[in-house]
Amino acid sequence: MPKRQGWTLNQKNNINKESMIMTKEVIAAIHTAMKVEKNAMNFYLACAGQSQDEKTKNFFNLLAREEKEHAHTFFAIDPEGGDENNFTTFIATSDDVEGPFANVGKLVADFTERKAMLLALDKEKALAEQLRAMAAKIADPEVKKVYEWNARSTDHHFQLIEEEYSRLMGMVHATDVDTYVRE
Repeated sequence: MPKRQGWTLNQKNNINKESMIMTKEVIAAIHTAMKVEKNAMNFYLACAGQSQDEKTKNFFNLLAREEKEHAHTFFAIDPEGGDENNFTTFIATSDDVEGPFANVGKLVADFTERKAMLLALDKEKALAEQLRAMAAKIADPEVKKVYEWNARSTDHHFQLIEEEYSRLMGMVHATDVDTYVRE
């Protein structure tokens, strides 16, 4: 599995919240983004809980941890966020919002690993587009940076899911295509 590129959690926490331009709209967008990322985390946890393939289960758990990290990047810039206990409480709540991963229970109702992978590809693509659209509307460079980083990380999730889907379906890995085509 490829290594992740981008910030580490410590780098994200070094953002100076006080220097950011926070309108009510930006704060509301941050809250929505946190909830969307939490819903994605819950989706991947639900998928992991229903997976029969051990590698796929571990893969979904990895995605869930990374979605929690994404939620934390928004929490780190939320002027109303508070301390880590508030983040822990937030993650434990079960509110769904509009967005690509809303209604987690419905998304995994007729679960198969194949369906979950295809759904995840669709949802990650939609989420990356949503994050980029929000980044384009935000004037503050530090807030914009958080949205852009999350969009890139979401693109990376898309690539990882494609790879795992190929493995699960027994498809030729992208790095082996030239070998098979030339022979």
